[in-house]
Amino acid sequence: MSDSSNDDLERRSSFRLDMEKELVDIIWTDESGQERTKKIVCLDFARGGLKLDCDITLPEQTAVTILFKSANSNNEKLFGKVLRCIKQDNGWFEIAITLDKDK
Repeated sequence: MSDSSNDDLERRSSFRLDMEKELVDIIWTDESGQERTKKIVCLDFARGGLKLDCDITLPEQTAVTILFKSANSNNEKLFGKVLRCIKQDNGWFEIAITLDKDK
């Protein structure tokens, strides 16, 4: 019998936080220059970036602002870019955001 705890070890080198489908606001500028805001589900959060679940696609390299707890006066903003956007079987998109280290 094998030790199942070894199978459950995290293989990532950075800290990851399960967001348990927390809603976050994302802000970006679309192709026509219009600033857009959308409330979407954050699936995972790590030092390097976030994984989001969204009903629309965002082009790779799109600059985004992620706003946690937007209704709260001490909300938190992070800045990043879309690393990849993959359409899932259910028609929604899994969006990977890489965080800007300079901001």
